[in-house]
Parts: sequence; structure tokens; C-alpha cells
Amino acid sequence: MPLDNEENEVFRQRKDKLMRLRTEEGYDPYVNETWDREITLEEIRKKFDYLEPEQEAKDCVIKTAGRVMTIRRQGKATFADLADETSRMQLYFQLNSVGEKEYDFLKKWVDTGDWIGITGYPCRTRRGELTILITEYKLLSKAIRPLPEKWHGLTDTEIRYRQRYMDLIANPDVREIFRKRSKIISSFRETLESHGTLEVETPVLSVLAGGANARPFKTFHNALSLDMYMRIAVELYLKRLVVGMMGRVYEIGRNFRNEGIDTMHNPEFTMMEVYWPYCNYVDMMNLAEELIRNAAKAIGTLEIEWNGTKLDLSKPFRKMTMREAVKEYAGVDFDLINSDEEARRIAHEKGIGGELKGNESKFAVLNLMFEAFCEEKLIEPTFLIGHPTEISPLSKRDPENPDYTHRFELFMFGKEVANAFSELNDPIDQRERFEEQARKKAAGDDEAHVFDEDFINAIEAGLPPTGGMGIGMDRIVMFLTGARSIRDVILFPTMRPAK
Repeated sequence: MPLDNEENEVFRQRKDKLMRLRTEEGYDPYVNETWDREITLEEIRKKFDYLEPEQEAKDCVIKTAGRVMTIRRQGKATFADLADETSRMQLYFQLNSVGEKEYDFLKKWVDTGDWIGITGYPCRTRRGELTILITEYKLLSKAIRPLPEKWHGLTDTEIRYRQRYMDLIANPDVREIFRKRSKIISSFRETLESHGTLEVETPVLSVLAGGANARPFKTFHNALSLDMYMRIAVELYLKRLVVGMMGRVYEIGRNFRNEGIDTMHNPEFTMMEVYWPYCNYVDMMNLAEELIRNAAKAIGTLEIEWNGTKLDLSKPFRKMTMREAVKEYAGVDFDLINSDEEARRIAHEKGIGGELKGNESKFAVLNLMFEAFCEEKLIEPTFLIGHPTEISPLSKRDPENPDYTHRFELFMFGKEVANAFSELNDPIDQRERFEEQARKKAAGDDEAHVFDEDFINAIEAGLPPTGGMGIGMDRIVMFLTGARSIRDVILFPTMRPAK
């Protein structure tokens, strides 16, 4: 990203200073040296919290390192703020403590943004601020690009997402979100592995993009002269592993969908998918609650807040069917609708007929009404069940009502965070559903599911009764941390190139 005129001048001056540092002092701040950091700033805070105002601990030598965030020179004394990945702390340089040569070097060559190693001892100032009195320091690396204005004032979201490194420097809260993200993902792994679930890795590139109804990214493999696709889901590979007697398996990894970008969607995103043989979608409901509660506990609380709305995750999650939701929130009882034409007519009466092509079944209209009138109302964690078979090509039918399936979607704050099935393991039924999806794709539906003959072969070899689930990790992180946009929980979100 280009610098403005003021930043450009600072950059020019600092680059010139670096050249002079090398020629006048013979000092290269980028040489291959190490600094034995023995303690972090947060550990220093905890260890010396007992110090009273104007109390020193001269017998406690500290050796640490970090980035200079501010610097205030006052004649024979200089104050600076040092930051590392854990905290910030004030430094106090005195001419008498570091020596005249080193103090002059500090005044002349050290700037904000530079990385330094320091040795000293802790004290607490008269005003109560924990401070390190410096006895020795070393310039470890020089920053020639200026920090964001006042280093804590980076608020332009465009710059924050494009230059995440600057965002992380300027906003400690952002660093904390990504630490929490790591804890959430670790918690998922711990919970899954406590249930004997094996973590595996499956291909990112494939000749077919299956496992979901979504538009894939397409690429080309030169050596094989073959069109290939970035994966949109890992479902079909993981179920092959269950067929292959690998037992309970899961994967946490990136998926790619060639779709729009907004506060809830990024073309590259992280999913967790898990498959347990001898289980069903009810087992997946129980697992979903356990995973989310444990993740919330891992970062500190079961009471969360997102976009001004608070939730208590200690409460049992609600369950309702899609038909119940449409009846409650749209005022339409689909149990009383007997034809596709009637469903389409009611859709027009409800003001969503413009989204119809004219040949939709009543089940497709049911799903459309749910999306239009119900999704945003599901604020409390809610398992939505009773999905039409027509829109669930990989899910087992409900034996009592074959037009619907044993499937759930989990909603929180009006957004979907999980999708789960009692997995379809009837190869005859699966083939018929793939054929129906193939007809939709031939008719122009880019997001219809591909026909995967090898997957049919796999379940013809025998897929045991299996419960499977996918959870959008980015949305879970958003909701548990209070982040407003998916870009706030992805370190390097997809962006249009800067002009």
C-alpha cells in the first residue's frame, strides 16, 4: 500500500538513517545474531506485581526483548514503551546506567518500531507504573517503515485487512482474537480426540468438487493435462475413510467456494468435519453442543455477546423443524399445502415470488420461505431439523416421512454454524439423488452436487450407519469472540488487489 507524503518522508529519512548507521557506526542491525530472551513482559508483570511505588528489585536481573512502540527523550534520561506478543512495559534509560556511548547511540539511532534486546531490573515508579531500568541494550532490527499514526490509532479497515502485520502491531485486541481462535481450534481437537476421533488430511485438489452444493474454484494441472478443483468440502473423502474401517475421523482445514464476499463469507474458510460410524444425527447434536461449550470455556466464559445480543451457552440448545419455523415466523403451515402450485402461489402472496423460476416443488418453496423469514429469527442456539430430501442429497430419509431427512443445521445469532446428517448409506438411493443433482446441474444450476461415481463405489462396498457434521470454524470464532466480520477472524482475508 503506498505511503502518503508525510509517511513517505519518514520512510526516506529512516532509510537514510539506516545507511548512515552502517557507514558511520559500522553497525548492521540485520546481522545473524540472537538475543537470549529469558522472560516475556507478561511474565515480568506477574512476577513483580508485588513491587510498591518507588520500590526497586536491583538483585533481579531481567533479560527480554521486544518492539519500541514510543520513545520520549529528556536530556540524560529516556523513557520508552516496549511491547512483545504478551504485553507492554515502560523502559527507563539513564546515561549513568548504560554509559555515555550507548546512551548517545540510543538517542541517535533507535526509533519507534525498532526491535531491541534489553537487560535491566524492575521497579515501580512514584505513579505506580511497573518499569524496567535498563543497564544494557542492543538494537536487533531496524524498522524503516513508520508505525501507524500514534501506533494505536489504526482504524481504517481496508488498511487493517491488507496490512495485517500493521493491524497486529497497532491493535493488541486483534492479537487477542487470534490467540482465542487458536484456543478454540485446540479445544475442538481435544474434545474430538477425547471421543477417540482420528485427525486426518484429505486432498485440497480433486477432479471433482463434491460434498456440498457450491460453486468451486477451477484450476489446471499441466503435467496431467487435467482440469482440477479446489475442494468445497471434505465430506466424501472422510466417508470413504469410514468405509475403509478407519473408525471415527475428523479434519480441520481450508475449503474454497467461488462465491460472494460479505461479513459472513470469505472464499477461503475453515471447516471442521467429523464422521462417527454406528451413530446418527442425534449423536452429532450432542457433540455439537459439547464442542461449542468446551470452546467457550477454553476462552473464559459460557456467556457470550455478539452484535449487542447476549447468549448463555450453558442452556440446552433448542430444536425445531423447518416446517415449525416457517409456521411460527412466516405464518404458513406446509402440512396443509398439497401441491407445488399452491406453494408457489403462497410464495408470491408473501412477496418472495420474484425468487422463483416457476417450476419449484413445495419443498424448495419451504426452504426458500425458511431462508427469507426464519433464519434471522433463530438467535438462541437452535437445531433446525426436518429438511426436505430434495435439498439434502447426502442425508438419510426419515423412514416415517421419506420426503424429509434426518439432518440438522445449527443456527446462532440468526446464522448457520453447523450442518449434520445421519449419512445416507444406501447406494441405490444415493445414485438416484446424484442423478437428480446432475439433471439440475445440466439445467444450469452451478451449485448442484456433482455426480461422484467413485463415492458410489465406496458406499457400495458398505458404509456403516454414520453420523456426520460440518462446523464453520470462522463463524464459531466470530460468535465466541464478539468479532463483527469474518475478516476479523481470518488473518489474511481475500481482498481485491490494491490500486
